[in-house]
Amino acid sequence: MAQPIRFGVLGLGRAFTLMVPTLAGDPRIRLVACCDPHEEATVLFQQQFGARVHASAEALCADPQVEWVYVATPHPLHEAHVALAAAHGKHVLVEKPMALSLAACDRMLAATRQAGTHLVVGHSHSFDSPVALARDLIRSGRYGQVQSILALNFTDFLYRPRRPEELDTAQGGGVVFSQAAHQVDVVRLLAGGLVESVYARTGVWDRGRATEGAYSAILNFASGAFAQVNYNGYGLFDSDVWMDGVGELGQPKTALTHQVTRQKRLTSTDEMAEVAQKAARNYGGAAYKPQASHERAGFQHFGPVIVSCQGADLRLTPQGVEVHDVQGVQLMRCALQDVPRQEVLDELWSVARSGAQPVHSGAWSKATMEVCLGILASARERKVMMMHHQIAPDGPT
Repeated sequence: MAQPIRFGVLGLGRAFTLMVPTLAGDPRIRLVACCDPHEEATVLFQQQFGARVHASAEALCADPQVEWVYVATPHPLHEAHVALAAAHGKHVLVEKPMALSLAACDRMLAATRQAGTHLVVGHSHSFDSPVALARDLIRSGRYGQVQSILALNFTDFLYRPRRPEELDTAQGGGVVFSQAAHQVDVVRLLAGGLVESVYARTGVWDRGRATEGAYSAILNFASGAFAQVNYNGYGLFDSDVWMDGVGELGQPKTALTHQVTRQKRLTSTDEMAEVAQKAARNYGGAAYKPQASHERAGFQHFGPVIVSCQGADLRLTPQGVEVHDVQGVQLMRCALQDVPRQEVLDELWSVARSGAQPVHSGAWSKATMEVCLGILASARERKVMMMHHQIAPDGPT
């Protein structure tokens, strides 16, 4: 095996907390450095991985032992941190959303192209194995062209502990930047990537959390296919009941989870207490609990997705893809994984050690952000928004 990819991590918050089981459990990755303002997180990182702790992003990016930088900092910092890593010749895995504007995406692309470094954006749920299996079935031509896609998700996103900027759309808050980035990525990957137009509505239904908590959009594709994407993060209905009782992270879902989340928020009006509660759940925090492998009940997912092709409907499930055709119903299972979110590292490894081009490249993710921004603009202006920067999954990087 080639040498492990040496990772330096910028930001040990929620995104890193979710990626720890993946990064720590895969021998292709070696965590060598980190930077985060929370001492409890950096102390645990140093103890767990024997890694260096840097006082600044600049110092981490300059570390000669760091090969790839994992940018898991708050959304408004993605652009600056990707540019900083590129300036030091480091390859980058940056969390979604890629950035908060197309101009920022362009500057990130320019920085990495000038440096000759790779840029991969993720994790997003378009990496999930059932999505990849559905894409393979579609590309095989066995079931004909994709005609439409229905994707929906009902969660408690808006009432989970949030920092103030996570409830401010201008700073990348709300469900469009954080959640549509997943859902749009999934449907673009399955329908060929080339969205021509977007028509959308958004919901801002809680004055105390005055950002988008819901959206519904129609995406029209160059192929003639269309996708309907719907998201509601207000924490009442739970669409995981339609995913065999398996939660987004592949774990068994506890009944009434959403109601418990909302009840906790109704009894708390202290903004700083909410910030502290979120920090406590993150890596190294007082309430941090490492994800146990035995908790996995299936693959990760982003709610129900049904792809209607000419010859079959494909339902993505936590176990694989359920094919509904004239012969009946057949479940095509995904291969088991050694670690959760292994698909992200499979792509990174192919880029870093085999010279492959990433699917989730900067250009691909800029196109996803164009659609997300189109959802916001369409809802604001009450009109169809045309897309101009779309690429296919195998398009330019």
